[in-house]
Amino acid sequence: MLRFEAFVEGKQAEDIDLAGAYVFAQDEIPIRADLVASGNEISCMKQSPGACGLMLLWPSGPAGKYLMGTTRLPKRSKPYNLNLELARAQIMRLYRKREDWALFDYADTGDLNQEFDQIRRQFVEAMCTDVSDPAAAAIIADKVLNQALLLGEKMALFHADLLYQKRTRRAKTDMKFGTAVNLYTDQPAYRDLLAKEFDFVHIPTHWCHTEAQERVHEYSHIDEWINWATRENKAIHAGPLLCFEPNVLPEWLTVWKNDFDALRKLVYAHIQRLVERYASRVKVWNVTSGLAAVNTFNLSFDQISELTRTSCQLVKKMAPDSQVMIDITMPWGEYYARNQRTIPPLLYADMAYQADMKFDAFGLSLQMGIPTDGHFVRDLMQISGMLDMFIPHGKAVHITACSVPSSPQSDPADFWGGRMPVAKAGAWHAPWSERLQAEWMQAVVRLARSKPYVESICWGDLADIPRHRIPNGGLCKANLHPKTAYKEFLSLRHSMVEDEHHNHHHHRHRHH
Repeated sequence: MLRFEAFVEGKQAEDIDLAGAYVFAQDEIPIRADLVASGNEISCMKQSPGACGLMLLWPSGPAGKYLMGTTRLPKRSKPYNLNLELARAQIMRLYRKREDWALFDYADTGDLNQEFDQIRRQFVEAMCTDVSDPAAAAIIADKVLNQALLLGEKMALFHADLLYQKRTRRAKTDMKFGTAVNLYTDQPAYRDLLAKEFDFVHIPTHWCHTEAQERVHEYSHIDEWINWATRENKAIHAGPLLCFEPNVLPEWLTVWKNDFDALRKLVYAHIQRLVERYASRVKVWNVTSGLAAVNTFNLSFDQISELTRTSCQLVKKMAPDSQVMIDITMPWGEYYARNQRTIPPLLYADMAYQADMKFDAFGLSLQMGIPTDGHFVRDLMQISGMLDMFIPHGKAVHITACSVPSSPQSDPADFWGGRMPVAKAGAWHAPWSERLQAEWMQAVVRLARSKPYVESICWGDLADIPRHRIPNGGLCKANLHPKTAYKEFLSLRHSMVEDEHHNHHHHRHRHH
């Protein structure tokens, strides 16, 4: 058993919220454990032996409130000081990333390295204090954690800008910007906003839309959007062809819960119909989405692997000119701590890669701001590190859904009917606002564009019209009035096009 005592502003913590918390083992893979908070103590009863860490949502002063972890710790009879352990883990991450990113080698990193040394000195002071006065140590540790998180952001963005400059000097920096469309909107103003500025649109093709009743096929909404996008000369990303989230599955399909062979045939026929219909016009097919994370049919590892393989193979065969993408909807894999019939994301990615499946890209989802697995707020350094986890596979990466709220207020038009308390999901620096949404988007685009394998970034919803996923998460308001983030998104896209143009020009001059 692992035990922690927690302090808030130097006093024993009360009413500790464990929503989203989980225990992890090696390589940050989540494991089963029972978590109990009582008074200011958190107990983690875990089944597996060995050192483990605790991941939980914790406030860190002005830096924000994030889902973050301790280091992996051996069990001992005395409880660990949670505040101290969170600070220790963040310093270890800084240390590791400083090595990974070779931040000792650049002239401009003097300030960053100085700041790091200062934070480390304060941490040593907190450790010495902890021996006799854990509450006083927690006060110092809180300061350390806040500064270390802010330094992590600075380091991640410094490194990203450096790579981006290198990347623009060397080659094309052709990251595309897009957004998802709401199939059931026919407002001309909505289409005008899409037509003006985006490189591509993502058109959802959920099974419940195309075959709500068995053998009754309905494509009119998708047809309309595909025809519109073709007329407007927009690249089309479409899918998911296969996703087991209960809200996008037709109800009749659950009859086949215990008959894998029948299910596989139905899946095959469904994919075949869609791809046949739109193959010539879709540039990127999101073939399987979240199969590792949502296991509605209680499938085995081999069955999930089989469905992924046959689906990708079928699309590759029918649409050889399109990119085939496997979408990973919860890239940190929290869900695995709750349900062992799922597959941790990196294991799933590895499986697809090792089994030599016919696919070209991974999709990764970055939607934050609701208190449910996969959507708690993570800091920028965690986001950058997660994107780096996909380098070894040598595949392209598309950020398939990216969004955060523009207000902490509840949003009755969202997918959850306004029932998701945004504040309980954490915060980036301060409570969400339009300005903050735009700044977060800007930071994430800076991280993404610095990584040569990231080919596109798709904002989750264009506008806050009914059934958008993240409360107040659209680039525009419900009345289609653009928010700050919309203007920033487009200005980032333009600046990348200008960098591209400038470099092309520069290269031509050099060759002449």
